[in-house]
Amino acid sequence: MSYGDLFYVCGVALAISAVVISFIGLRSKKFPGRAGPIVALWFVALIGATTTFSVLHAQDEEEAKASEFEKAGEEITKEEASPVEPEAESAPKPKAAAEGPGDTLQLAASPTDIAFDTTELTSKPGEVTIDFDNPAALEHNVAIEQDGKELATTETITEGKTSLSADLAPGTYTFLCTVPGHAEAGMQGTLVVK
Repeated sequence: MSYGDLFYVCGVALAISAVVISFIGLRSKKFPGRAGPIVALWFVALIGATTTFSVLHAQDEEEAKASEFEKAGEEITKEEASPVEPEAESAPKPKAAAEGPGDTLQLAASPTDIAFDTTELTSKPGEVTIDFDNPAALEHNVAIEQDGKELATTETITEGKTSLSADLAPGTYTFLCTVPGHAEAGMQGTLVVK
């Protein structure tokens, strides 16, 4: 059983004891009488145990957070230490993407739902522009991603229009709303450049 569980058990026992003792005290004029020291000792023990387990639980949580931060720090260090080869490989793509007429695409948010008016867009390679209309009072934006990397994004707007442009090579991209929870709710789609 963890310190957190013991803290909650002691806290519940303390609360129940307080209610029971109060009820008995209201019903009996002679209470606590000779039982006074035992009742006091019971509450002192419960308060001491609850406090002790609370502190130990907080220390466990601090250690867990410190471990998570250390792990995250190691991952960041690994990413920083790794050579810039993956980006060097992707650097030529924009040059290749510039070859082509590109396209201007229309996209709108639903006025009542967390959704775009389409989940599929198609364009020719080159400079691709998405004209975005958000008629809703709810904030939305549009971003283009590929393999989890954001390539372009609009400002977040309500009841307005905005656009974004990106040089895109042939391939499959994702367009989505980056407002927290919106893409997970289905506000995303596929952009095919061919």
